[in-house]
Amino acid sequence: MRVLVTGGAGFIGSHIVDQLVDLGWEVVSLDALLPAAHRDSPGYLNPQATFLQMDLQDLAGLKTVVADVDHVCHQAAMVGLGTSFGDTVSYVANNDVATATLLQALDATGFSGRLVLASSMVVYGEGAYSCPTHGPVRPPPRTRERLDRGLFEPSCPGCENPLAPEALTESTPPDPRNVYAATKLHQEHLCHIFGRVAGVDVTSLRYHNVYGPRMPRDTPYAGVASIFRSALAAGRAPRVFEDGRQRRDFVHVRDVARANLLALTSERPVPGVFNIASGEPHSVGEMAAALAAAMGAGGPKPTVTGDYRLGDVRHVFASPNKAAQALGWRAEVPFEVGMEELAGASLRPGAGSLHEGTKPRIQTAAC
Repeated sequence: MRVLVTGGAGFIGSHIVDQLVDLGWEVVSLDALLPAAHRDSPGYLNPQATFLQMDLQDLAGLKTVVADVDHVCHQAAMVGLGTSFGDTVSYVANNDVATATLLQALDATGFSGRLVLASSMVVYGEGAYSCPTHGPVRPPPRTRERLDRGLFEPSCPGCENPLAPEALTESTPPDPRNVYAATKLHQEHLCHIFGRVAGVDVTSLRYHNVYGPRMPRDTPYAGVASIFRSALAAGRAPRVFEDGRQRRDFVHVRDVARANLLALTSERPVPGVFNIASGEPHSVGEMAAALAAAMGAGGPKPTVTGDYRLGDVRHVFASPNKAAQALGWRAEVPFEVGMEELAGASLRPGAGSLHEGTKPRIQTAAC
C-alpha cells in the first residue's frame, strides 16, 4: 500500500510515518516546513519514506503526488490558539484553503481510498457540563469581566449554579471558540462533504492534548506540555494560567499515531468522527507538577499566575469508548510514564541530526 501523510515532518505526522514504515507500507511524507513550526528539515525524518517539501496550496503539485496513492492521512495544519486575531488569515490559509486544495486534487485524480483527518477536541469549545437543577447544559463563552475576577469556572446560564464537568462524547455539538477551532471544524466539514460526493470513506480523529517526543519547542503555537517542557529545560518555572485546575485529557503521541494506523488498516473502513483521548483527565497544574518532578530535583516548581487567554476553555476531556468499539483503540501509555519520557526527550531538534546511515530521500517540489 502507498499512503500520503501530509504534515509528515511534524510532531504527530512523523510518528505516523514511522509506524507505517514499520508496517511495511510505502510512505510519501509531505510537509511545507512552515517557519512557525520548523527551523529546517528535522533530523528525525524516516530514511525509508520519501519526503516532499511542498505547500498544500500547490494544486498542480498535489495532483501529481496523489495520482498514485492508495490512502491519505491528512495531518498538516497550523496549530495552537494563536497569538492574536492577526493570525486568522494564516490559520484559514494553512488549514482550510490547504485542505480544500488537497480535496480538489483528490477529486481531480479520481481518488477512491481512505482519507483520515487529524481533527481536534477544540471543535467542542467548552466541554460537557451538568447542572444539578437543569441537567446537561452548554455554558456560554467566559467573559473578560468574570475572568478578571478570577471566576474561571463556568456557571449554569439558567441559575448561575456551579456546573459539574463531564466527559464529552462524539454526539456533543461542536461549538468552536477561537479561530484555530473554527478552522479545524471547517476541515471536518470539507472532508466529510468530499467523502459523500466522491464515495470516499473519511475518518476524523479528534485529538485531545497530544504530547511526547518531537514536540516543537520555544514557540507560542506549541501545546502546553511543550511550552512547560521548554521552560523547565531553560531553568524557568512553568507558568500555569488561571488557577491550574482546568482539566484536559493528555494522550501520548505514539497512541495517537496508532489510532491513525487502525483507521487506515482496519479490515473494513471506519468512517465517522472519533475522540482520541485517554479517558483519564488531569489538571494542567497536575501536568506541570508531574513534568517538573520528572525533570529532577532542584528544578523550578510551576508558578500559578492567574493569567488567562480569552479564547481558552475551562474543562475539556472525553470518552474514548466509540474509538474502542469501532477501531479497537485504547490509549496504552500511562500518564506518569509519558511525562517521565517527555522530561528526558528531545523536543524538535535543529537541522543536522539525521538518522545515522542513509539519509531520507528529500525532494523539493515546485511551489
